[in-house]
Amino acid sequence: QVQLVESGGGSVQAGGSLRLSCAASAYINSSYCMAWFRQAPGKEREGVATFDIDGNTNYADSVKGRFTISQDNYSNTLYLQMNKLKPEDTAMYYCAATLRSCSRGRWDDYSEYSFWGQGTQVTVSS
Repeated sequence: QVQLVESGGGSVQAGGSLRLSCAASAYINSSYCMAWFRQAPGKEREGVATFDIDGNTNYADSVKGRFTISQDNYSNTLYLQMNKLKPEDTAMYYCAATLRSCSRGRWDDYSEYSFWGQGTQVTVSS
């Protein structure tokens, strides 16, 4: 079992930046695939990015070139650096983890993730 706690959300104007953090209660080893998802009101939860301990990443097309996922293994913290934010990025952002490789199955299928944080709200105004 691993517990995840997100932080770093807030309100920002379009074009601005935010960095989200996800603190894990246990060491995130090579068995885990770590991910960020987001869910806007009235919409399905969608995958944003994944990261594994080997540094392999996946990104949604909508955030490629603007968002960067990374992990600090020493502090067991996952990050999501979000630049050039757009109003359509407004959503609740969730940290998630699953005990499998990020390259197996669909990385953006939220049903494949077993562990979730409570979420942090990101609001981007135009």
